[in-house]
Amino acid sequence: MLLGSPFVASPPALQLALPLPASRRAAGLRIEAAKQLTGRVVTTKADKTVGVEVVRLAPHPKYKRRERIKKKYQAHDPDNQFKVGDVVELRRSRPISKTKHFVAIPLPPRDTRRKSQLLPPLQSEDAGDDAPSSTPE
Repeated sequence: MLLGSPFVASPPALQLALPLPASRRAAGLRIEAAKQLTGRVVTTKADKTVGVEVVRLAPHPKYKRRERIKKKYQAHDPDNQFKVGDVVELRRSRPISKTKHFVAIPLPPRDTRRKSQLLPPLQSEDAGDDAPSSTPE
């Protein structure tokens, strides 16, 4: 008999799901999924608004192959600072208008973010002068 099965009635002594105290529930345990998205600006025609296209991969319902799914969101850009092609992060906010529920935040270009994260810091050239040269004379 499975204790966690919803189809099997278990006696009250074997109940495994205990309610959490209120202090632990509100202790900062929040789900942050889908509250920020990353996408590319595709239109800037409206004032203080940018259209951002977000691409994600999802499995096809029948063939199970992953396919690209694009969705366009309207985001708030109060300073009109973004141009078409910029990569931005969308963060959820209160509803600003009928279709705007996100605020656009600039991100550095992807290659500079990766280089700073993946590469170790370079040694200074002064340390290279003390090392013996490997070129034969």
